[in-house]
Amino acid sequence: IVFSRYLRQAIPRTARITAAGCQASAGSSLLHRQHQAGSVVCSRNVSSNNSSPKPPDTSLFVPVSLKADSLVDGDVGAELTQPLDKNELLKLMNRFYKRKEMQMLAADSGLDARLFHQAFISFRKYKMLCHIDDIYPYFLRHAKQIFPMLDCMDDLRKISDLRVPANWYPEARAIQRKVIFHAGPTNSGKTYHAIQRYLTAKSGVYCGPLKLLAHEIFEKSNTAGVACDLVTGEERTFVDLDSRPAAHVACTIEMCNVTTKYEVAVIDEIQMIRDSSRGWAWTRALLGLCAEEIHVCGEPAAIDFVRELMYTTGEEMEVNTYKRLTPITVLDQAVESLDNLSPGDCIVCFSKNDIYSISRQIEARGKECAVIYGSLPPGTKLSQAKKFNDPDDPCKILVATDAIGMGLNLSIKRIIFNSLVKPNTNEKGEKQMETISTSQALQIAGRAGRSVSRFPLSSPGVLKVSTNHFNFSWLCVFIFPPLSQTAGLHPTAEQIEMFAYHLPDATLSNLIEIFVSLSQVDGMYFVCNIDDFKFLADMIQHIPLNLRSRYVFCTAPINRKQLFVCTSFLKFARQFSRDEPLTFDWICRHIHWPLPPPKNIKDLVHLEAVHDVLDLYLWLSYRFMDMFPDTVMVRAIQQKLDQIIQEGVRNITRLIRATDPPITDLLQKQSKRRNKTVGSKSPKGKKGDRKEKESSLAYRLIKDGLLTPHLLQELQKEWFKDQVQDSTNQSTLDPEGNKEKEGKV
Repeated sequence: IVFSRYLRQAIPRTARITAAGCQASAGSSLLHRQHQAGSVVCSRNVSSNNSSPKPPDTSLFVPVSLKADSLVDGDVGAELTQPLDKNELLKLMNRFYKRKEMQMLAADSGLDARLFHQAFISFRKYKMLCHIDDIYPYFLRHAKQIFPMLDCMDDLRKISDLRVPANWYPEARAIQRKVIFHAGPTNSGKTYHAIQRYLTAKSGVYCGPLKLLAHEIFEKSNTAGVACDLVTGEERTFVDLDSRPAAHVACTIEMCNVTTKYEVAVIDEIQMIRDSSRGWAWTRALLGLCAEEIHVCGEPAAIDFVRELMYTTGEEMEVNTYKRLTPITVLDQAVESLDNLSPGDCIVCFSKNDIYSISRQIEARGKECAVIYGSLPPGTKLSQAKKFNDPDDPCKILVATDAIGMGLNLSIKRIIFNSLVKPNTNEKGEKQMETISTSQALQIAGRAGRSVSRFPLSSPGVLKVSTNHFNFSWLCVFIFPPLSQTAGLHPTAEQIEMFAYHLPDATLSNLIEIFVSLSQVDGMYFVCNIDDFKFLADMIQHIPLNLRSRYVFCTAPINRKQLFVCTSFLKFARQFSRDEPLTFDWICRHIHWPLPPPKNIKDLVHLEAVHDVLDLYLWLSYRFMDMFPDTVMVRAIQQKLDQIIQEGVRNITRLIRATDPPITDLLQKQSKRRNKTVGSKSPKGKKGDRKEKESSLAYRLIKDGLLTPHLLQELQKEWFKDQVQDSTNQSTLDPEGNKEKEGKV
């Protein structure tokens, strides 16, 4: 009876496995042929191909739920032999579990200790059999039912084999490309020389890291009489009125087409090939672009690594080196105080709170400043840059984050680092402070004294010497550090679809986790961080979408720290799943358009998030045109929103003042309360005083060792001094002669 039941279950299962194996073998052979397409493979790749595959991370395997068997004729065994004694059966099952022979057989079938335990627990609930040694075949069959990846592990390993990425692009390997590396520091003209060749070519593509850079090349090309299109994730601009593609295109690196043939291709900022999130895009462009000439621009530290990558494609590389066009010097001492700022100074911060604080302190001293940080829309960044660059504008000082490192031409005389550490989130999702990399410091410091600047002599420095990273900033200005010798890779939609064929019940997040766990790369590559992808995949897992649409949604470039953006993303996916187009009226209702000007910093941050939501709509509109149909109208209100944000940033000091509580009053009250309670009992009692004291920020900073009581007193004195100066300046500068109320001084 047990054997007949086994046959009824095993035969159709075997048929399914055989059919799946045939199709999987076909897919695997196709992938194998793709890997064998290239003619040149470096020795290190050959050696890595012979290495044994790494064991999978079985913690990622999620068991499939199975229903108990239901027999048409009833339980014949129970009718003939009476129901089994469950206590005896439990003892039998436990003896099976403890037998070393069974565990060894399971290990040979791909069941490690973790999977063996999970499968046994499931099997014990699912099936009760009679003889201890006869249980194993049924147990193994049951284990393969709840862990279907055990039957196709070899196919999954072939699909996730990423060891020879150069062979993924047969069109590029079919031509002999000429690779020219333009190496030099910032403001050395390396990109300029590459663009000059791009403009003289019959056809070309520029691949940059930012929309601002792509837009700049787009404008320069068309101004020079070379018809050029613009392609970014959120925008398509064709110079031809009939939307026919031009011979030249300026695009962001992720949007480059690796199947279109060009005469010249320019890849900017090649050192970002090692970026943990976006490095795959530079790898794809470098290995896959079909162009007769590939012009690569970047740091000299990347030369050796790019040359080694070119060995895997059988292509030689020519190197052109450039020196900085304007001299750069280092300050002998720190600036020390904001009172020592001069026209053309740029203070670099690494948090928006520092931006707000320093910009207010600067304007309290009677000086105007421009503000640039990463979450501002591109139009607002350009507006602030124009304001700072204008010699006739009273704004002579810039306060910015590292967003100025690329994409903006700024007339900066002196770069001043407010800090050399920036907040970051580690792999566990915990916030931590990290010292900026030498490459980042070089990129930022090099923005001073560019050839287009009014200040050809530049000086990077720091605001205060009270940091143990002080010498680091001086050293990095003159020394190019070694570049980490790895390039990023990322699984494609096709690879994930092949995984899903073998694992139809797995979630997208689980699929990509298993892919990364099984993936094999050689020493020159790494798999890029997939945390953002998994975050979005988990967010919309409950929404019914086909796999390809789900994958596209999860590759959307959104800031997951913005709650409103994440909520909008979820609503977009839900509306999409209902097959209901997201119209202009729908999006206006969602964002409550029209929006008023910001009254405080909180309003400004919300407007920036709304701008990101509109960016998300435009990004999706070019992937699902029928479901996001009103691109033109959405872009129009986004431009209006950009103007509202620009106005808010111009008045950022007023917004900060409206946001801040009357801190002076709070400190004065605390001081009076502290003086009042000396030698007397507080009306609240000791318990109330202790609770209020422990909840204060100053108490927590002192408790954590970040401040000392003496330093806190000094900071309070300095703050009161600044506020008195602020009050004096405001009363002097106010043309109406009006003074602010004491509570807001």
